Amino acid sequence: MAELELLAARLEAKLAAQEKQIARKDEPLIEKTNRIKELEKALEDAHRRSKRQSAPFSKGDPKAEPARSGRKSGEAHDRHGHRSVPTVPPDRELDAPLPACCPHCGGEVEHERDGEQWQVDVPEVRPTTTRFKVGMGRCRSCKRRIQGRHPEQTSDALGAAGSQIGPVLKGWAMLLHYRMGLGFGRTAEVLARFGVKVTAGAICQSSARAVSTDLLPVHRELVRRANRSASITMDETSWRVGGQRKWLWVAANSELTLCGVGDGRGFDQAIEVIGADYEGVLVRDGYVTYNRYDKATHQSCIAHLARRCHEMEAGLPAADRDVPGAAKAILSAALRARDLPEERAAAGVELKDRLDALAVTSVGNDANRLLEHLGKQALYLFTFLSVEGVDATNFRGEQAVRPCAVNRKTWGGNRTWNGTRTHGVITCILAAAAEHGVDTVDYLAARARNPDPRPAVLLGWRPGQPIPVVSSTHSV
Repeated sequence: MAELELLAARLEAKLAAQEKQIARKDEPLIEKTNRIKELEKALEDAHRRSKRQSAPFSKGDPKAEPARSGRKSGEAHDRHGHRSVPTVPPDRELDAPLPACCPHCGGEVEHERDGEQWQVDVPEVRPTTTRFKVGMGRCRSCKRRIQGRHPEQTSDALGAAGSQIGPVLKGWAMLLHYRMGLGFGRTAEVLARFGVKVTAGAICQSSARAVSTDLLPVHRELVRRANRSASITMDETSWRVGGQRKWLWVAANSELTLCGVGDGRGFDQAIEVIGADYEGVLVRDGYVTYNRYDKATHQSCIAHLARRCHEMEAGLPAADRDVPGAAKAILSAALRARDLPEERAAAGVELKDRLDALAVTSVGNDANRLLEHLGKQALYLFTFLSVEGVDATNFRGEQAVRPCAVNRKTWGGNRTWNGTRTHGVITCILAAAAEHGVDTVDYLAARARNPDPRPAVLLGWRPGQPIPVVSSTHSV
């Protein structure tokens, strides 16, 4: 018995020694496995960063032997283009007569025919100064002070505040800064070319004042329409407020665009643009925050997932490309099914089953993360095949973000939260005007001259028409 106990102790000691030895040998393997995961994650992040270049249209270093710029000569030249002749009658006609003698040899010149050249130019821009003679009086009954107002006035201010910038110039200032991306200083320089001296601070203050008075009801009406729309696309990007990193949220469809800046990238900031009770179809990317819109029907962006499959397929060994290749084939088939009206719904069900079967596949490489993501997004990928008018990608959100991103590169964001609010309201109104072919400056000037506090309907308005209003105010 003693010998057996001694033998068992020796075996246990030997087993413990072997386990320690195995653990020491496994440590480098575990370390290498973790390192491989870190490098794979870094590679995927590098692929994604390459799609967000720091300079617009940057494609890396220049080629050693670039192709010759310009169009090819001879028969290889594509269609020739030229500026068409204006269809409106000319405002003036000028003669360019022949010289009295040949400028080369001094010989007599004989007239053969007349040619035509058209030139479209901008006349000299001169500001128009208007002095309003405002009648002032007092009611004989209630003794209250009464003041007259002309339809072209935008304010009742007199005295120290009686000298103002007109609504057309204010509209140009908003267009140049919030749509064209010029800073307030450069906007003031452009207005100076009109012969009007105005400071950058005055432009900023006038824009904020317009948002708090004339444009606020318009914005509320657009927000109400967006929250009741059948489909909306959302996206987000980073922003700066006072030098601190914040987030810009956009929501867009074929009719309008909303824009707002939030303190973070969570659901609490998203519902400041589109409410939590939105019941339409929400087109979005794979960001998990959008999943909290539990009353909405979702459509996840196919382009994002197809691009991820393509990048993963290029980065994996040939033997491990089956999963991303199969996923990409399913997504491509879904995009082709868009053009088959009678087969769309059935194709959506079939492709959903194929994707579910693929998502439960067991693989031992980086495609596991793709399969996990497919399993989470499969329910949201084919809504566009069953619901008419829904986009397959979130391109509307990315297009709505782009003008703001260009402005961010130009003037870096906003200094204050009041500035972000002004930016959001004016950007929303300018985008809606551009989408519907409404002249922005004319609309802003007409709205400034109309003191009606009810929501003004922007969509469908044309210059020269009275601004239609909604019978009752709405708040969101």
